[in-house]
Amino acid sequence: MAGYGAALSMGLYLVVKVVWVIAALFGHAPDDFGSADWILLNATTVVMSGTGVALGLALAQRWGLRLPAAPVLFFSWIGAGFLVPLIPFMLIGAFVGGDDGGDSTSAPSWETVFITIGFAGMAVGLAVALPIYLRQRWPQAFLGRVGDLVRTGTTLPALGAGLLGVLWLYWAFGGTLGIAHREVDVTGRLLCASSGMWALIGLASACALATRRPVRLSLWIPMSLAFGASGSLFAWSAWKLPMTLLHPGGFTAVEYTPVAIVEHLLAITVGLTLMKVVLQTARRLGDEGRVDPG
Repeated sequence: MAGYGAALSMGLYLVVKVVWVIAALFGHAPDDFGSADWILLNATTVVMSGTGVALGLALAQRWGLRLPAAPVLFFSWIGAGFLVPLIPFMLIGAFVGGDDGGDSTSAPSWETVFITIGFAGMAVGLAVALPIYLRQRWPQAFLGRVGDLVRTGTTLPALGAGLLGVLWLYWAFGGTLGIAHREVDVTGRLLCASSGMWALIGLASACALATRRPVRLSLWIPMSLAFGASGSLFAWSAWKLPMTLLHPGGFTAVEYTPVAIVEHLLAITVGLTLMKVVLQTARRLGDEGRVDPG
């Protein structure tokens, strides 16, 4: 049900993006975007949302368990990394962020509703369906206790995630070091807080997997959280880095450009490295045959 809900929700978002692309082809694009830029941006999100619909169906149906592992892991990692961290942001933003923007009337209400349902439904659907799917397909990586693992060293994922978490929470609570635009709105601060929390979740998960502490903690908890945190670090910064460099539609980062570049490169590196830790842990557990997949 969660997988079908994710697919249906993202289908609504896909409808909006297709309508926008068609409208732009007939010369209807926002004033601050050129037609070519607007078409390219929305065509990209059409592909992304179409992939999200397919992912939701794969999680919902039995044939999804027979798909090659690499594309399923990659697209679910990116999708969950983008959307699952937004769940608390959307809940809090509904109460404190409603009066922030100046362009809330620029889109017809049906588009706003479809986009909101698309993001929220896909996020909740992935949060429910993806851990179930991963546990069904790779049970050895999710059953048992943290204390069953082999101790390893705490390396870049933990240190880098901790640094980014502190930095983003510092900005969320009003810090201005490294910020070019001193007035960061409520939405920007909530996004920083969400990113900072997930970076610290990545730190805690990496430490649990590396140190085997606490020993009685169920293994699925740090494995699932590390999977989500690494995807969040990678996906958002892999999106923001080209935005920072290319300035589509006049986009400018709130950070100074050199700060933003270093920040996003570090987040991409930490996200990839943390995901490598997750995969290595799962592979090691599978090789040991600690849990019978049958």
